[in-house]
Amino acid sequence: MKLYLTHCSAKKDDSLRDTVKAVGPDALYTATPTQRFMERCRSQGVRWAILSDLHGVWFPDVSHAWYEKDPNSVSVAEFVALVEDFNAKLAPFDEVIFYNNPGRFHPLYKRLVAESGLRDRVRFITHLAEIV
Repeated sequence: MKLYLTHCSAKKDDSLRDTVKAVGPDALYTATPTQRFMERCRSQGVRWAILSDLHGVWFPDVSHAWYEKDPNSVSVAEFVALVEDFNAKLAPFDEVIFYNNPGRFHPLYKRLVAESGLRDRVRFITHLAEIV
């Protein structure tokens, strides 16, 4: 089983700020690259998720409220929790394909994958056309 993954974005739907309304990642994240990733995955009919700095691996059928979490603010304890979440939620997948823009790929995500017990299952891609 295969899963496509990308990281979260700082750009979010501001109409949800200061509300408790919970939405899926496709409604919360408004950054163009993130939206294009989600649309490509939907159009190809593949499983996908977002790696959130706060929630860990976030599947599209799960809802969360608007939040603010900068990857630079992730504490040691939060990082350990993110790695544990990554390992637990992605364990059923034989292959995890991590879509990213190398110029904007935060070191936190590289480190998370490197410290994951699933690192050998993760492959990095940089083009939407590679989502098939």
